[in-house]
Amino acid sequence: MGDYIVRATAAEDAIRAFAITSRDLVEQARQNHNTSPVVTAALGRMLSAGAMMGAMMKGEDDLLTLQIQGSGPMKGITVTADAKGNVKGFPNVADVMLPPNKDGKLDVGGAIDLGIMRVIKDMGLKEPYVGTVPLQTGEIAEDLTYYFATSEQIPSSVGLGVLMNKDNTVAQAGGFIIQLMPFTSDEVIEQLEQNIASIPSVTMMLADGKTPEEILQTVLDGFEVTVHETMPAQFFCDCSSQRVERSLCSLGDEDVADIIADGKPIEIKCQFCNKAYHYTVEQLVALRKNS
Repeated sequence: MGDYIVRATAAEDAIRAFAITSRDLVEQARQNHNTSPVVTAALGRMLSAGAMMGAMMKGEDDLLTLQIQGSGPMKGITVTADAKGNVKGFPNVADVMLPPNKDGKLDVGGAIDLGIMRVIKDMGLKEPYVGTVPLQTGEIAEDLTYYFATSEQIPSSVGLGVLMNKDNTVAQAGGFIIQLMPFTSDEVIEQLEQNIASIPSVTMMLADGKTPEEILQTVLDGFEVTVHETMPAQFFCDCSSQRVERSLCSLGDEDVADIIADGKPIEIKCQFCNKAYHYTVEQLVALRKNS
């Protein structure tokens, strides 16, 4: 089965939980952006988290943007997701190479370093919701846990992982988000804390072949878990020649005239999927005339 998200509850609805398997979509992103292993791991964690957070949104047209700006060599990552399991994203710098961290793992924290995380939710209101928090570790899962607690006041636990093959393709990717509702009892909280302290890492669970359902059963051991929805997840970019042309027209007449005056065809690449759109001078002249 391909990538998918599971939405569940436990402990008589005191806990809500999401889990994802995302190998295919992370591999698609790796191919699109030709990312180095550490960038693949960072982007993959963000895509997995973004897809799950998008699935939390209720409106069919709601959009979520998850953004990191860091002082490390990667500079940052941007991911956008909708409520239907579609997600896309790009790193600011795709080819960062770093030695392993002190635990012998890909040094995502070192690639991102200090900075901010921003969550933007466009729910069709006058203004989108924007939550901004300082990065705690740059490892992404811990930063999201901090974001939920401080910006949304929801006690949460986030686990994310990307496992690479020796040829630098993606072997496994996925993660979970566990959240406590306001009426959760102390006994439930204590049991959950004990569980989270003793579970294997997300990459270990993925390497063992655990499905999202099995990951949630592991994290929520001792609780009755009810799965409410299973949703396909995929890397999906909605860029098109029409959108690119609208962007070109929005540059203004003088800017387009300058491009035409160069007398050379141009290439415009979509940031999210790296697809290239080519325009001849004649096409640019026609666009300028029509706009």
